[in-house]
Amino acid sequence: MPIAAMPRASALPRLRALLAASVIAAAAAGCSSDPGAGSGEACAATPPSAEDAFARERAPGSESIALARAVADRWMAEHPAESLSWDWGEGTVMLSLVDLHRVTQHAPYRDYYRRYIDRHIEYGYEITTSDRCPPALAALALHEETCAAPYGKVVDDVLRYLYEEARRTEQGGISHLGVSPLFEPTLWVDSLFMFGNVLVRAGERAGDPRPLDEFSNQFKIFASLLQDEPGLFRHAYNWAAAQDPDVYWARGNAWVTAAGYEYLRARAARGERDDAVAAALDRQVAAVLEAQDPETGLWWTIMNRPGEIYLETSATALFAAGLARGLRHGFLDASVRPAIDSAMTGVRSRIALDGSGRPVVMGISGPTTVGKLEDYAAVELRDDISYGVGAVILALVETSGL
Repeated sequence: MPIAAMPRASALPRLRALLAASVIAAAAAGCSSDPGAGSGEACAATPPSAEDAFARERAPGSESIALARAVADRWMAEHPAESLSWDWGEGTVMLSLVDLHRVTQHAPYRDYYRRYIDRHIEYGYEITTSDRCPPALAALALHEETCAAPYGKVVDDVLRYLYEEARRTEQGGISHLGVSPLFEPTLWVDSLFMFGNVLVRAGERAGDPRPLDEFSNQFKIFASLLQDEPGLFRHAYNWAAAQDPDVYWARGNAWVTAAGYEYLRARAARGERDDAVAAALDRQVAAVLEAQDPETGLWWTIMNRPGEIYLETSATALFAAGLARGLRHGFLDASVRPAIDSAMTGVRSRIALDGSGRPVVMGISGPTTVGKLEDYAAVELRDDISYGVGAVILALVETSGL
């Protein structure tokens, strides 16, 4: 176009946003034949409904959901969706909002994660490590609701990365650092949540056993290399830095509990079982329950070293969510209920009101890399961190209606 007719630089972001929105809207309008999201079959748009079992079972009118909404509302007000990066913490928040929207059908939650995904579709994203997988869970939910091809492509990009691109250990485990050539393939326990939830929900959405089979295979590999005799999981395998023995990081173990019971739930919905994964989780849960602090209901950031560092919020919330899911779907019996209730009492004790009377999640350990005991002790507690907020919302949603 002539120079005089070119848009001002300040208008370019708006034009790009309008173009991206029009592409997504056009795809949604003609979506009925778009498979996407790992499916080889035609897509059928399925919006969330108050009549869904997921919504009915989780008591939309409960105090827990009211608190989850208040936590979510404050987070969204303080953190514009378009400002958030494509990473695991933000992806955890988006997953929690997906589930909260499934319960409430409150459109602002969907609109928030839609704006987040649309922005990254417009400007680009990379799937190069396990930690870059969780945002795709919001795209998966949007694809389920609209069948818009751009959302399906995000999920397909993650599945292609997991199946074809990520480096693997000699046992076949997907390297936490994905395609990076700087380190030998290494397993970090976090990955079972980071890529695991995408595999589980993509397999469930598409009716395709391959993603579920991949999760099962990965869980068994991780358990064989990281799960110790007490049942707890070490942080990493084949990592370059030194690790102390007999150090079990709470949030890492909690990622496993939460993702593991989500997988067993999806298997059961297909009329199937996975006894090996269930047995590994049974061993882990026995050790998790033993490690819970009896006074607060919280877990210590290093689970088997009570009193040495600090009690931590995000791990407690994730344990509560995982245990509640296991109880709700019959993989755990009523003996775990007191631990869930105590954990949620502990989680609520870590929610304070800001100057405007809005709830803030406190006591979240910062991002944590693999290391020695003193390295975990050096990680500071912080407030209002994305993954901690997401974990608390997930716990409030999953424990409601029990």
